[in-house]
Amino acid sequence: MRILLVEDDDELGPAIARALRAEHCAVDLIADGIDAAHLGETEAYDAAVLDLGLSGKDGITVLREWRAAGRALPVLILTARDGWSDKVAGFKAGADDYLVKPFRVEELMMRLRALVRRAAGHAQPVLTCGPLSFDTQIGHFELDGLPLKLTAFEWRVLSALMLRKEAVIERLDLLERVYEGDADVDSNSLEVIVGRLRRKIGADRIETIRGRGYRLTCGGAGS
Repeated sequence: MRILLVEDDDELGPAIARALRAEHCAVDLIADGIDAAHLGETEAYDAAVLDLGLSGKDGITVLREWRAAGRALPVLILTARDGWSDKVAGFKAGADDYLVKPFRVEELMMRLRALVRRAAGHAQPVLTCGPLSFDTQIGHFELDGLPLKLTAFEWRVLSALMLRKEAVIERLDLLERVYEGDADVDSNSLEVIVGRLRRKIGADRIETIRGRGYRLTCGGAGS
């Protein structure tokens, strides 16, 4: 997952970013509401974690602008404001979830995974594709019932393919979900990651659609 994290606390923001990266997420950390509004409208993210008390533009204004621009990315508001009126304002502006500080990172991660899964159209937490299974609640892959060991980049690519199994995912779309905004990306890096995944799950599981991107195929059973 690629997450837009909008948090202006100098200690909390980097701490959350580190925790999300430890769970294989690509994270763009932004502290200013104006920059957040722009990135949320122009970049591809699987979800956003949005604080309310921001400089430049407050979180509610940022969220309203995203929704007015037609941006449907799942948004979880993360704030110290626990009043009922604040929650109502957040949901009316278009929030999908609301978490009050202080919080456990494990809960934040599980809520984000659930938002991304539902946005992709999956009601059940465990997705299957042939012999491959993905427990979206804990971010765990298995192949033929055995744990599948993946690097962070491999996890990001495979989770994106799994959430949209049997559909073609454009190459640029995958790249945007694998790397953070300031990353120096080699033009062949995605092909290298896909090659490693094919060796781990089977070469015929990931199809190359020439001129477009990739598709995870399930081969009937378990799809």
